[in-house]
Amino acid sequence: MIRSSVGSKEYWSEWLDYREKQVEKELIQISSPSKNPAYRPQYIFDTAKNGHFRLLLTYYSCGKPVCDLGRNFLSILDAWELSNELAEEVCSQNNLKTCRSWTFELSNLNHYNWCFWLVGLALALDIPDEQWQRLVKLIGGPGEDILLDRVIASRQSDRPIGSRRLHPKPYSRLLKAIDAPREQQASLLREFVEHWYAELVRKGNDELWWYIYGDPVKHPLEKGSYFGRWCLEAVAAVKAFGLDDSQCLGHEHYPGDLLRPNGPSTHPVRPEPKRGWLSKLLGR
Repeated sequence: MIRSSVGSKEYWSEWLDYREKQVEKELIQISSPSKNPAYRPQYIFDTAKNGHFRLLLTYYSCGKPVCDLGRNFLSILDAWELSNELAEEVCSQNNLKTCRSWTFELSNLNHYNWCFWLVGLALALDIPDEQWQRLVKLIGGPGEDILLDRVIASRQSDRPIGSRRLHPKPYSRLLKAIDAPREQQASLLREFVEHWYAELVRKGNDELWWYIYGDPVKHPLEKGSYFGRWCLEAVAAVKAFGLDDSQCLGHEHYPGDLLRPNGPSTHPVRPEPKRGWLSKLLGR
């Protein structure tokens, strides 16, 4: 079944096929000598983000088994690490402070959201300890953000815990749910999920890289960039602290199946569009 509330079977079939082939091309490109070594660190990080990560969530959105998603997680780590290594070399050789457009600081919402998403996936998929250690090292920033630190500390007990929230909107809602009495957590978690997308809105250069994908005006579905809008941060908190997510199940942004890999699905079944007589005759 299609888990995403947006996009037809045809959409997900087409763009899953495209992304699988695109990742294969990118891997071949990475393994070949570069004609532009200075751009290579950026290209490889884009492969981690726009290639492997987007493919992983496309698998989830179109209904692939959750147990198969973990194999894509390792590719994200491999590409991010290689990008970092090459960036260090390029910057050193050319006396540059940076050679990538991404801001690798948790104070930047794009990076914070990216890291939180990966932590959520890592916890939900129970990735091996070796991969977890690599992820925590890549994220860095210990003691910088109370919420992310506490989530990471659920599996990494020596993680220093910060005292401030780097991005109060929307993440204060999630912290409130975590700290609430047990009987209030379910409803507060639902409030976070309901407000999550709207409260992530930013303008200009602060806009999240994925935010407008699927927007019917700014970036319509037919452009193919949309891979789902999943509140992985909520899944991270549920896995880390055992929150009751019963009121979130079925919400268009809540990827509840990540925590229930053996089913049944938490997403509502979408009715198949009725076919006309001509479509039936042609077998479409």
